Amino acid sequence: MKSLPIRLIVGLGNPGSEYERTRHNAGCWAIDDMARVLGASGFGTDKKMKADIASVQLDGRKVWLMKPQTFMNCSGQSVGPFARFHDIQPQEILVVHDELDLLPGQLRLKLGGSSGGHNGLKDIQSALGTPDYWRLRIGIGHPRSLQLNQGVADFVLHRPRQEEQIDIDCAIDRVAAETITLVRGDMAEAQRLLHPAPKVA
Repeated sequence: MKSLPIRLIVGLGNPGSEYERTRHNAGCWAIDDMARVLGASGFGTDKKMKADIASVQLDGRKVWLMKPQTFMNCSGQSVGPFARFHDIQPQEILVVHDELDLLPGQLRLKLGGSSGGHNGLKDIQSALGTPDYWRLRIGIGHPRSLQLNQGVADFVLHRPRQEEQIDIDCAIDRVAAETITLVRGDMAEAQRLLHPAPKVA
């Protein structure tokens, strides 16, 4: 059974050129490719909503794409007011973000659940008053799983190593290829296509 169609896609990251290519901005990288697939004409700054916004018509309805221009831990300051103004329900929102608990290139799509310590998700949950929005997690790895002697805060604010970047870029290509499936709310099919196949014993 299909879920509600998605009306708002949010790509998380930090604003400014110094953060543009850092791991924490993987959600922004993905939403740029999703916008191209949808044919969105480009992001424009909405100062009132503290976000860069693009929109497109799909299946006779309007779909918005958002890159909050707050810092990550204040992402809800953009998502909450925008959703209320346009009467967008939490289950009509897809948030695309970096994920420490997945290896580079892995993907997971789910509705609701814990923020997993991700400050952007925490703030969005607070702003919406519920955790019941869709999340698409893009694995960036964890310094521990990648055998790096680096703190988490430092890790997410640095560029991926070349081999990690290749894996992340491949994952984003897969996300872009399933953009229409995601926006139409066919989440079971999107999960089938984006999640890794189970290993056969």
